[in-house]
Amino acid sequence: MDEAKENLGHVTVTVTPLVTHFFCCMNPIPLLRAQTNSLPANGHGAFVPQIRKLVFEYCNDWPSSAPTRTFLSRNLVAFAREHPHVEIVVKQRNRKEPIVRGFYANGRDKVIALNKLQVTGIEQKLQLLLDSSGMKIKPLKRRTVESTTEAARGIWSGLHAARPTL
Repeated sequence: MDEAKENLGHVTVTVTPLVTHFFCCMNPIPLLRAQTNSLPANGHGAFVPQIRKLVFEYCNDWPSSAPTRTFLSRNLVAFAREHPHVEIVVKQRNRKEPIVRGFYANGRDKVIALNKLQVTGIEQKLQLLLDSSGMKIKPLKRRTVESTTEAARGIWSGLHAARPTL
């Protein structure tokens, strides 16, 4: 196939001609690919971390934010290099306790308060957010059955049942 390359300063653009298909009448018809709207998911061939973004919010003046400020000034760059898949945002939140908010791929978020935690405790809480899936914590016993469709027979109600005879 013929390819045309164009150099635009620091960006090289490659243009390939449109692939065509010929029928018996030899009229070229462009082949169009269907777009797939699949989301990345964990499975046999891939691991997709569920955490997308971490937002640190702290106060510059309050003493309860001192360990958070220490973590942000000393350890944040190394933490960001270890986890390049996570977007990290640091915001000042005046006159409020320090928090870290984790945003997940399923649209949920988790908030953890960082007051009363030292730097090592902050690292442990961040690891907890990184390892979490973002789902609600569910009890392991007595799990309710979740279905995407309604029951075939409907839901039983004592108001509609036949009265027992004695």
